Amino acid sequence: MWPDVRTLGHAVALGVLLCACSRGGSDSDSAGGPPQAAPQPAAPAAGFTGSVELPSFVKLVKEQGRAVVNISATNASLPGGVAANHPLYEFFRRFGGTPDSGEGGSTSVGSGFIVSKDGYILTNAHVIGNHDAVRVKLTSKREYPATVIGADPYTDIALLKIDAKDLPMVASGDPGRMEPGDWVAAIGAPFGFENSVTVGVVSAKGRLLPNGSYVPFIQTDVAVNPGNSGGPLFNTAGQVIGINSQIYSQTGGFMGIAFAIPIDIALEISQQLREHGKVIRGRIGVQTQELSFELARELKLKDTKGAVIAALERGGPAHRAGLEPADVILAVDGHAIDTTADLARRIGSARPGSSIVIDIWRGAERRQVKVPVEMQRFSIASAD
Repeated sequence: MWPDVRTLGHAVALGVLLCACSRGGSDSDSAGGPPQAAPQPAAPAAGFTGSVELPSFVKLVKEQGRAVVNISATNASLPGGVAANHPLYEFFRRFGGTPDSGEGGSTSVGSGFIVSKDGYILTNAHVIGNHDAVRVKLTSKREYPATVIGADPYTDIALLKIDAKDLPMVASGDPGRMEPGDWVAAIGAPFGFENSVTVGVVSAKGRLLPNGSYVPFIQTDVAVNPGNSGGPLFNTAGQVIGINSQIYSQTGGFMGIAFAIPIDIALEISQQLREHGKVIRGRIGVQTQELSFELARELKLKDTKGAVIAALERGGPAHRAGLEPADVILAVDGHAIDTTADLARRIGSARPGSSIVIDIWRGAERRQVKVPVEMQRFSIASAD
């Protein structure tokens, strides 16, 4: 749906009016009033010593934009397209583009990017959905049928392969080095408009969404709309630091809050998809919750970093190892656990059949427990 032009018009008129009022005051002063002192530049905020420079993304777009692709996925099993009352209609409308209404089935559209010269492509799992055929279109206008190597709905990552060589590919960056306020750019095909560039800043890191996902999302204010899904999020060095995946919206369109999957997580998943065609995850049989300030104070912890064990599977790996409800998991194999998403990621990436060393907080002291890892057998949303 196109934006309400009247609303935009009111905003523009108000801006013009404010400018006119300011300018009118200046004219009055020069007409007959006493001379006015030249305005002085505002003093910087106390304690602020940096400077703000607006970056140019021209070079980034020219060098990296060639590796961004358009993806269309057709599902012929839904004859007549996806009707407005179909359970999947809102899913496709919000995240995969507008469904076709022809009798050939439904088509969702999205974006992706090339990660190897021989044709491997990353995108979102929801872009390809329950596909029957997937096609990839390059910026050179060449089109290829794509093979779906694998898709992981829990992290919303899919890996595709096209039969091509010597393709342009993106460079990967480190999302851990990004901070709120850093400039970022997205390239994708919102509403089918190919290779559209939008820019903004990182709004927050480690966002946990109430969807049972493993992913600590990067939140940005970059304009992301249906069709952007699966496209890359770049830092100012031209490196991909995320995959644009979801938006928060009450209208189905952009409202200033977008979420990207960190690229390091996406690459870990894609490696498993490439090797096994699926993701094999570990589990230890715990349900956890975030550590609140009140609970941290009650447990005599100095901060709220960690994951509190809310419940254990009776007879499960963690239960057999001696973990208890109210234990706070602080680290796994030496890696600090700040949130439940950190824990889910560490446990999920552990090899089934191996053992991990977990640092816990119990009785106002830190302890270590060795816990065996089993293979995940059920939905990630339920635990671990």
